[in-house]
Amino acid sequence: MNAESCTYVVFGATGNLSRIKLMPAFYHLDVAGKLPDGTKILAIGRREWTQEKWISEVKDMIQTKIKEAFDELIFKRFAERLHYHFGDLQQSECYSSLASTLEQPTFSKNIAFYLSISPMDFGFVMEHISDNQLFDETSDWRRVVIEKPFGYDFDSAQSLQRRISHYLTEEQIYRIDHYLGKGTVQNVLVFRFANVMLEPLWNRNYIDHIQITHSESIGIDGRGDYYNSSGAMRDMLQSHLLQLLTLVTMEPPVSMEAEALRDEKVKVLKSIRPIPKEAVHGHAYRAQYAAGVVNGEKVNGYLQEAHIPPNSITETYASMKLYIDNWRWRGVPMYLRTGKRMKKGQSIISICFRHPPLQFFRDSALNSAVDRNWIMLGIQPEECIRVEITVKEPGLEMKTRTSSLDASFRNSDEKAIDAYEDLLLDVLKGDRSLFLRFDEVEYAWKIVDPILQTWAIERDYVATYPAGSWGPEDSRLFDKECQKWRTSLTPDGKTEAK
Repeated sequence: MNAESCTYVVFGATGNLSRIKLMPAFYHLDVAGKLPDGTKILAIGRREWTQEKWISEVKDMIQTKIKEAFDELIFKRFAERLHYHFGDLQQSECYSSLASTLEQPTFSKNIAFYLSISPMDFGFVMEHISDNQLFDETSDWRRVVIEKPFGYDFDSAQSLQRRISHYLTEEQIYRIDHYLGKGTVQNVLVFRFANVMLEPLWNRNYIDHIQITHSESIGIDGRGDYYNSSGAMRDMLQSHLLQLLTLVTMEPPVSMEAEALRDEKVKVLKSIRPIPKEAVHGHAYRAQYAAGVVNGEKVNGYLQEAHIPPNSITETYASMKLYIDNWRWRGVPMYLRTGKRMKKGQSIISICFRHPPLQFFRDSALNSAVDRNWIMLGIQPEECIRVEITVKEPGLEMKTRTSSLDASFRNSDEKAIDAYEDLLLDVLKGDRSLFLRFDEVEYAWKIVDPILQTWAIERDYVATYPAGSWGPEDSRLFDKECQKWRTSLTPDGKTEAK
């Protein structure tokens, strides 16, 4: 697919996401020569800024992000793409004047609207865009990028979808999950489907269990109002981690085209065994971080953070166990967890294989010492693929150790690509393969809704864990005593102290 020139209209352009991610991503795409000629970025903001003020602000955003790599000459070229439109999203005049602005010959008639705004404003904003015929695709395309959260639960997601679909077709909607834009996540597909030696092993006959962990050392980062109404289950598990699970476990799609890929992901979500409300405690666990030490610095507990009620039971840590009831995975537990203020910030997928048959070693000390094989997929900050195998130690005795076969995702001379760069470019190409279709969102909510509903009723107590630890004691989730959370990408640090 080729990228087509367009006008990117960014609602919420003066906000945090734009400052940290969107504007630096647009700049990097321009540096790489990926933005087609004629592509413009039109920012919508309530601040009465001039064009010069907006360009100065964007320059500051990019310099803050990339520091020494900033190039004044390239930015001067990039600045020619930048335009600022003053307007209040709550006022209808904002949209009529926007329509007039977009009629100017400066702007491409292909338009992508990026809604970096609160979900509660989606309907209002779309209604007014539609009233000004800005979604009309009579001669040119219109696409809308929507940031998560997409709903608060299953019912609210359906309600939001009904309102949005009043103005847009499904083909026009790009529900963004920045996790799917990460290069390592896409590499999971290549790793699985471009290496024929793995496919015979990728099933219940050889794999004991799968873990997906996203841990953060940071706290709620000043987002108390938002986070307290969301929590870890909604913020991470329902969206990002379930998406990772689908990529690791889905059947090979017939092609890499968007619909074929998303069809297989949906099949996984539909195959996940429902969790009855009476079984929630055996399948899910929640906790809050208490005061502790992170990176040598004392930090507050969640209840001491700004804008958090003293009796809040919102979880900052959530874990759950799922089963995929299909031919490939039946009986294999899938463990997912996420938490804030944990010992280390990282995202890893850990695939544990079954114990090998040990009859060969039955008369030696190895009968109980042979370790399992693991495949480790590092998503962030370390991007890698590691296969752990057992080898004999040098020497006269029959002793073994674990050796790791490493495949770095990126060579030392290759720079990292931010997920938003990939996704913003995919919108220009019309490639929806890494964006969420509504039935993916729908089935993901169905999976977690019984957990959320149970937790909402149980308001008396929530477990805690010290900030700077690897989280609470939730070993009851595991099917076997020998199963435990994997916290390290290396064989010598599989489980670090809590």
